Parts: sequence; structure tokens; C-alpha cells
Amino acid sequence: MAEQPHHHHDHAQDHTHAHDHAHAARPASHVAARLSLLRMSAGQRLIGAAALSAMLWLGVYWALT
Repeated sequence: MAEQPHHHHDHAQDHTHAHDHAHAARPASHVAARLSLLRMSAGQRLIGAAALSAMLWLGVYWALT
């Protein structure tokens, strides 16, 4: 069996690095308060789609008049 080349490096050196971003824990209530289309019911998504469609058609009507 052929001998593999040995990888030389200093194991005494500290390999840690500083992070410039915070790892503060956020409360679960703050995360759950964000709007998520995946967590909405089908009825809520349909109402949202209908409202968006109505706003788009109102914009088209306004642009054409």
C-alpha cells in the first residue's frame, strides 16, 4: 500500500475566529408574529389573493380612464 503524503500544519495554533454578528436568542412570540403565507389558512390566502387582484384591476381601470 502506498504511503499517503502527510499534511503538515501547526496544531498548536488557535483556529477560532471572531463573529461580528449577534447570536442573541429571540423570543418565540416575536418570531411567530411575522406574517407567513404558509401558516395562513386557505381562506385567508384566497381573501388576500382576491384583494390583491382587486387592487390590480382598480389600477388598470384608473390607468385606462
